[in-house]
Amino acid sequence: MTPSKSPAANPRNNQLLASLSDADWLRWKDVLEIVELPLGFVLYEPGDFITSMVFPTSAIVSMLYVMENGASAEIAVVGFEGLVGISIFMGGESTPSRAVVQSAGMGFRLPAQFVKDEFNRSHAVMHLLLRFTQALITQMAQTAVCNRHHSVDKQLCRWLLLSLDRLSGNELVMTQELIANMLGVRREGVTEGALKLQDAGLIRYSHGRITILDRLGLEKRTCECYKVVKQEYDRLLPLAVPD
Repeated sequence: MTPSKSPAANPRNNQLLASLSDADWLRWKDVLEIVELPLGFVLYEPGDFITSMVFPTSAIVSMLYVMENGASAEIAVVGFEGLVGISIFMGGESTPSRAVVQSAGMGFRLPAQFVKDEFNRSHAVMHLLLRFTQALITQMAQTAVCNRHHSVDKQLCRWLLLSLDRLSGNELVMTQELIANMLGVRREGVTEGALKLQDAGLIRYSHGRITILDRLGLEKRTCECYKVVKQEYDRLLPLAVPD
């Protein structure tokens, strides 16, 4: 993973890093290591001992639960608003989920031991990380409810909106097969759902690129799950937007 000179190379483009106090930032800034996060890159596999925490600035990372037969389903997405590797400060050291880059971009990495030390050193850091964790747990819980009770069409709308919230533009590079793996549904279901959204003038899908044409239309078409998650993130986390 090689550093880039893109605007996302600024660590303060991550919402949590931008929220650090001056005193905390002085300790963090020289320890942060810039990393490129290419599409499909796996940050950790189920059961791995997690050695570092990643703060995306322009990438989106999917957290997936993987079954014994290889099937998987997304349980949460993390972008510029958060971090990947909460088990480091929660005391678990590992997790049964997989973290894989869903949308290529950049981020910053911190060693696990540094994160643990800072979590115990600074009450402000501890509270910030725990608020993010609460928001992430809400997203996981709502995703489980959505996957159980709502149609693939509505799940797709929710997924698109959550991804869009973590991008600076309105375009996603994602094949239908990957989306199906994320949602834990058959590819045919995603194809049918995407065609419905395209026919309604909400998205344009071509050659693995999804362009959002009507965000308000997607919000009207999705289930209440998206609103629940967004409101909790807005309530718990400081306001910031990516450059």
